[in-house]
Amino acid sequence: MNQYIIKGGKPLVGEVVIGGAKNAALGILAGAIMADEPVLIENLPNVNDVNVLIDAIAGIGAIVERIDAHTVRINGKTIESVYVDYEYIKKIRGSYYLLGALLGKYNDAQVALPGGCNIGSRPIDQHKKGFEALGAVVKIEQGGIISAHADELIGSHIYLDVVSVGATINIMLAASMAKGKTIIENAAKEPHIVDVANFLNSMGANIKGAGTDVIRIKGVEKLHKSEYSIIPDQIEAGTFMIAAAATKGDVLIKNVIPKHLDAISAKLVEIGCEVEEFDDSVRVVAKERLGNTQVKTLPYPGFPTDMQPQIATLLALSKGTSVVTESIFENRFKYVAELARMGADIKVEGNMAVINGVESFMGAAVSAPDLRAGAALVVAGLVAEGFTILDQIEYIERGYEDFEGKFIALGASMEKIDVNDEKALKKFKLRVG
Repeated sequence: MNQYIIKGGKPLVGEVVIGGAKNAALGILAGAIMADEPVLIENLPNVNDVNVLIDAIAGIGAIVERIDAHTVRINGKTIESVYVDYEYIKKIRGSYYLLGALLGKYNDAQVALPGGCNIGSRPIDQHKKGFEALGAVVKIEQGGIISAHADELIGSHIYLDVVSVGATINIMLAASMAKGKTIIENAAKEPHIVDVANFLNSMGANIKGAGTDVIRIKGVEKLHKSEYSIIPDQIEAGTFMIAAAATKGDVLIKNVIPKHLDAISAKLVEIGCEVEEFDDSVRVVAKERLGNTQVKTLPYPGFPTDMQPQIATLLALSKGTSVVTESIFENRFKYVAELARMGADIKVEGNMAVINGVESFMGAAVSAPDLRAGAALVVAGLVAEGFTILDQIEYIERGYEDFEGKFIALGASMEKIDVNDEKALKKFKLRVG
């Protein structure tokens, strides 16, 4: 088990290159098994969630060729089982996309209920509703296995009761090889929905309207080989934007789609940051203590729930009182107790956090309760006076590639060490102290 040790107080300065979008990669990898020809996927983020899903795909018999850390070739021709082993799946949330992909291709799928971060209830009722509308019988069986079976899938009109990214992608996967037309209304509009749709279209699917709230799909008999490059990760980019602002730094964040970052950029400008947009990069500069604001998480194009812990951490260091309202997940404020150890003044009432800004944080021993909260605690450590030791960083490594390396390149004093390595801890403190 590893931990981060961070000596705060340095502004981040320089350039950072953003990797491929984790959330798009999970849907795209699942979709790749639907072809009986080789599918090349580039710009994969080399993170634990992606690597676990690739292992699961190999585990059901697909040909998987890992060309390098960011490129994989998958051929679903040799798949020999529609049962996905629990040992793989319990680790990650996006594994449920294999349900839609296998159901779409074989009219049959059995996948264990997925794991991931405990940030609140993420029910699969909308997934189930969509599959049933296409003609499948869906059951949750003993041992937490979801099974879906259809004699054949027939296109249907599906209205999602709530905007669900996972259900939108899963229904798109299944419907792309169903007979006839499928319409998904109240569909999610996130950038990775568009990316998965574009990927499936590159394989011969017929999907229109991704990125709007109505997606139209004409089923095709088969999907063919393709080469595809995944979009940049909106949340990784946003995390580095917040870190630049919190440390009063000057960072050019490269390999991004600035349009995807509009909600984050707008909030940073509102509280006093300079945000400069280029074709495929954004520059964030903060010269002084920032101001307060109100933030409410909403489905895209609103402010992303995956950026809520990071913006709250920044606002905890800003002037005045800010309010952050979480409208997506009910357990997303678990990091607040950890920030309080560092001196933050945050009171949580239901789905709302009232934040009174403080001048600075003090370094402390803290634990990452989930992926995005862990990233926020790293940002807090980069600002804090003294040393911060952050445990449970395996959560962070689920979604950020070489997180510490990228921060070190921007001037941060930070290192990943073994939790039991007292010598490494002392060495780091001597070196930077």
